[in-house]
Amino acid sequence: MIKLLKLVSLAFIFFSQIIHADDKYAYGGHVYNKCSKVVEEMKPGDLIKVEMKLEKGKYVYEFDIRDEENIDWDVECAADTAKVIEIEQESFGINDQKFLTRMVIDLKQAKSVALTKYPGEIIEIEYEIEENGQAVYELDIKTNNGKEMKVEIDATTGAIHEETEEIWQFGYE
Repeated sequence: MIKLLKLVSLAFIFFSQIIHADDKYAYGGHVYNKCSKVVEEMKPGDLIKVEMKLEKGKYVYEFDIRDEENIDWDVECAADTAKVIEIEQESFGINDQKFLTRMVIDLKQAKSVALTKYPGEIIEIEYEIEENGQAVYELDIKTNNGKEMKVEIDATTGAIHEETEEIWQFGYE
Protein backbone atom coordinates (compact mmCIF):
# COMPACT_ATOMS: atom_id res chain seq x y z
CA MET A 1 0.00 0.00 0.00
CA ILE A 2 2.87 2.38 0.78
CA LYS A 3 4.42 1.70 -2.65
CA LEU A 4 1.08 2.51 -4.23
CA LEU A 5 0.78 5.79 -2.35
CA LYS A 6 4.33 6.82 -3.31
CA LEU A 7 3.69 6.02 -6.98
CA VAL A 8 0.38 7.88 -6.92
CA SER A 9 1.97 10.91 -5.24
CA LEU A 10 4.80 11.07 -7.77
CA ALA A 11 2.40 10.70 -10.63
CA PHE A 12 0.14 13.43 -9.27
CA ILE A 13 3.04 15.89 -9.19
CA PHE A 14 4.08 14.91 -12.71
CA PHE A 15 0.65 14.91 -14.31
CA SER A 16 -0.69 17.97 -12.52
CA GLN A 17 1.54 19.96 -14.86
CA ILE A 18 0.25 18.38 -18.07
CA ILE A 19 -2.81 19.67 -19.89
CA HIS A 20 -4.97 16.88 -21.33
CA ALA A 21 -7.47 17.02 -24.15
CA ASP A 22 -10.22 16.63 -21.57
CA ASP A 23 -9.24 17.66 -18.02
CA LYS A 24 -12.25 15.84 -16.58
CA TYR A 25 -10.35 12.59 -17.22
CA ALA A 26 -6.90 13.82 -16.19
CA TYR A 27 -4.89 12.08 -13.51
CA GLY A 28 -6.21 13.09 -10.10
CA GLY A 29 -9.67 13.99 -11.40
CA HIS A 30 -12.79 12.64 -9.77
CA VAL A 31 -13.41 10.02 -12.49
CA TYR A 32 -9.83 8.75 -12.24
CA ASN A 33 -10.19 8.50 -8.47
CA LYS A 34 -13.43 6.52 -8.82
CA CYS A 35 -11.79 4.09 -11.24
CA SER A 36 -8.75 3.76 -9.01
CA LYS A 37 -10.92 2.83 -6.03
CA VAL A 38 -12.97 0.30 -8.01
CA VAL A 39 -9.83 -1.35 -9.41
CA GLU A 40 -8.12 -1.47 -6.00
CA GLU A 41 -11.15 -3.22 -4.49
CA MET A 42 -11.37 -5.68 -7.40
CA LYS A 43 -7.64 -6.48 -7.76
CA PRO A 44 -5.68 -5.51 -4.64
CA GLY A 45 -1.93 -5.27 -5.08
CA ASP A 46 0.84 -2.93 -6.12
CA LEU A 47 0.17 -0.40 -8.86
CA ILE A 48 2.85 -0.84 -11.52
CA LYS A 49 1.59 1.44 -14.28
CA VAL A 50 -1.47 3.48 -15.28
CA GLU A 51 -2.34 4.53 -18.81
CA MET A 52 -5.04 6.69 -20.33
CA LYS A 53 -6.08 5.30 -23.72
CA LEU A 54 -8.47 6.33 -26.43
CA GLU A 55 -10.32 3.16 -27.38
CA LYS A 56 -13.11 3.23 -29.97
CA GLY A 57 -13.59 6.95 -29.34
CA LYS A 58 -13.80 6.63 -25.55
CA TYR A 59 -11.28 7.27 -22.79
CA VAL A 60 -10.17 4.21 -20.81
CA TYR A 61 -7.81 3.94 -17.86
CA GLU A 62 -5.65 0.82 -17.79
CA PHE A 63 -4.24 -0.09 -14.39
CA ASP A 64 -1.37 -2.61 -14.28
CA ILE A 65 -1.50 -4.36 -10.90
CA ARG A 66 0.85 -6.95 -9.37
CA ASP A 67 -1.06 -9.08 -6.86
CA GLU A 68 0.17 -10.90 -3.73
CA GLU A 69 1.01 -14.00 -5.79
CA ASN A 70 3.26 -11.91 -8.08
CA ILE A 71 0.78 -12.17 -10.98
CA ASP A 72 0.37 -9.07 -13.16
CA TRP A 73 -3.08 -7.95 -14.24
CA ASP A 74 -4.31 -5.26 -16.63
CA VAL A 75 -7.62 -3.86 -15.45
CA GLU A 76 -9.43 -1.44 -17.76
CA CYS A 77 -11.92 1.07 -16.40
CA ALA A 78 -14.18 3.19 -18.63
CA ALA A 79 -13.49 6.84 -17.87
CA ASP A 80 -17.04 7.93 -18.60
CA THR A 81 -18.72 5.44 -16.23
CA ALA A 82 -15.95 4.36 -13.80
CA LYS A 83 -16.91 0.72 -14.53
CA VAL A 84 -14.38 -2.07 -15.08
CA ILE A 85 -14.69 -3.21 -18.69
CA GLU A 86 -11.86 -5.74 -19.04
CA ILE A 87 -9.42 -7.77 -16.96
CA GLU A 88 -6.41 -9.45 -18.58
CA GLN A 89 -3.75 -11.60 -16.97
CA GLU A 90 -0.26 -10.83 -18.15
CA SER A 91 1.74 -13.81 -19.25
CA PHE A 92 5.39 -14.71 -19.61
CA GLY A 93 4.88 -15.33 -23.33
CA ILE A 94 6.12 -18.51 -24.86
CA ASN A 95 7.46 -19.59 -21.46
CA ASP A 96 3.89 -19.62 -20.14
CA GLN A 97 1.94 -22.80 -20.84
CA LYS A 98 -1.37 -20.91 -21.14
CA PHE A 99 0.12 -18.73 -23.88
CA LEU A 100 2.11 -21.49 -25.58
CA THR A 101 -0.85 -23.82 -26.03
CA ARG A 102 -2.78 -21.10 -27.90
CA MET A 103 0.12 -19.64 -29.88
CA VAL A 104 0.14 -20.34 -33.61
CA ILE A 105 1.50 -16.97 -34.76
CA ASP A 106 5.04 -16.19 -33.58
CA LEU A 107 6.21 -12.80 -32.34
CA LYS A 108 7.91 -11.96 -35.67
CA GLN A 109 4.60 -12.45 -37.52
CA ALA A 110 2.70 -10.42 -34.90
CA LYS A 111 5.20 -7.56 -35.23
CA SER A 112 4.81 -7.61 -39.02
CA VAL A 113 1.00 -7.33 -38.77
CA ALA A 114 1.18 -4.45 -36.26
CA LEU A 115 3.90 -2.50 -38.10
CA THR A 116 2.11 -2.87 -41.43
CA LYS A 117 -0.88 -1.05 -39.93
CA TYR A 118 1.14 1.36 -37.75
CA PRO A 119 4.65 1.95 -39.15
CA GLY A 120 7.13 2.99 -36.48
CA GLU A 121 9.18 1.52 -33.64
CA ILE A 122 7.97 -1.14 -31.20
CA ILE A 123 8.80 0.13 -27.72
CA GLU A 124 7.14 -2.49 -25.53
CA ILE A 125 5.88 -6.06 -25.92
CA GLU A 126 3.53 -7.82 -23.51
CA TYR A 127 1.96 -11.26 -23.65
CA GLU A 128 -1.56 -11.50 -22.27
CA ILE A 129 -4.36 -13.93 -21.63
CA GLU A 130 -7.78 -12.36 -22.18
CA GLU A 131 -10.78 -13.05 -19.93
CA ASN A 132 -12.03 -15.60 -22.48
CA GLY A 133 -8.66 -17.43 -22.47
CA GLN A 134 -7.47 -15.97 -25.78
CA ALA A 135 -3.70 -15.33 -26.01
CA VAL A 136 -2.61 -11.97 -27.47
CA TYR A 137 0.59 -10.08 -28.11
CA GLU A 138 0.28 -6.46 -27.01
CA LEU A 139 2.70 -4.23 -28.91
CA ASP A 140 3.24 -0.56 -28.07
CA ILE A 141 4.36 1.30 -31.17
CA LYS A 142 5.77 4.82 -31.37
CA THR A 143 4.37 5.59 -34.81
CA ASN A 144 6.13 7.57 -37.51
CA ASN A 145 3.56 10.35 -36.99
CA GLY A 146 4.44 10.67 -33.28
CA LYS A 147 1.49 8.85 -31.70
CA GLU A 148 1.78 5.85 -29.42
CA MET A 149 -0.49 2.99 -30.41
CA LYS A 150 -1.21 -0.21 -28.48
CA VAL A 151 -1.98 -3.04 -30.88
CA GLU A 152 -3.15 -6.44 -29.68
CA ILE A 153 -2.53 -9.31 -32.10
CA ASP A 154 -4.35 -12.61 -31.63
CA ALA A 155 -1.63 -15.23 -31.07
CA THR A 156 -3.76 -17.91 -32.73
CA THR A 157 -5.03 -16.14 -35.87
CA GLY A 158 -2.67 -13.18 -36.32
CA ALA A 159 -5.63 -10.81 -36.59
CA ILE A 160 -5.66 -7.42 -34.91
CA HIS A 161 -7.72 -7.97 -31.77
CA GLU A 162 -7.68 -4.39 -30.46
CA GLU A 163 -6.02 -1.08 -31.28
CA THR A 164 -5.91 1.98 -29.03
CA GLU A 165 -4.07 5.26 -28.83
CA GLU A 166 -2.16 5.87 -25.62
CA ILE A 167 -2.75 9.41 -24.33
CA TRP A 168 -0.52 9.31 -21.22
CA GLN A 169 1.19 6.86 -18.91
CA PHE A 170 3.07 6.74 -15.65
CA GLY A 171 4.86 3.86 -13.98
CA TYR A 172 7.11 1.16 -15.35
CA GLU A 173 7.19 0.44 -19.09
